[in-house]
Amino acid sequence: MQVNEYIVIDPEICNGRPTISGSRITVQTILEFLAAGESIESIMAEYPKLTAESIQACLQFASELTSHEYSVYIR
Repeated sequence: MQVNEYIVIDPEICNGRPTISGSRITVQTILEFLAAGESIESIMAEYPKLTAESIQACLQFASELTSHEYSVYIR
């Protein structure tokens, strides 16, 4: 499933985790680097296949996931 121009979900790649198209780099990996304070430029240096746009797409994907309404049930 092509989520957007940059993000793909394929059950045959990384156990179905969202990845950057044409790679095995997960959205989670990119978000973890950003959360740790890495810059977009340093991530692109570590993964030359990535572009600033593909990293931005990871942020947009995460934003869309958190925009849904969730209910929490306490047992």
